[in-house]
Amino acid sequence: MIEAVLNEMKSQAANAAPLGGTLKFLLDDNPIYIDGTGDSNEVSTEDKDADTVIITSIETLGKLKSGDLNPMMAVMGGKVKIKGDMGLAMKLQSLLG
Repeated sequence: MIEAVLNEMKSQAANAAPLGGTLKFLLDDNPIYIDGTGDSNEVSTEDKDADTVIITSIETLGKLKSGDLNPMMAVMGGKVKIKGDMGLAMKLQSLLG
């Protein structure tokens, strides 16, 4: 399951403008690291420190992507936790398609 999410993020990140920072998803304790500090967004499974960390489940991420779950409600309800640079978190829409 995490491989499918990783592959999808890689393809979307390649088509999105660089984020201008680093971002890490922790999906059911599986890290997906996005380095958007260069000319493109590089996606890996490295567990490194990031400007923004988003903690959620693969199931919740799927609901956010499909539109079944409102991002603000997910955060308010504790289904998504965001640590660090909120401005960078707001740029996520381009990666989640």
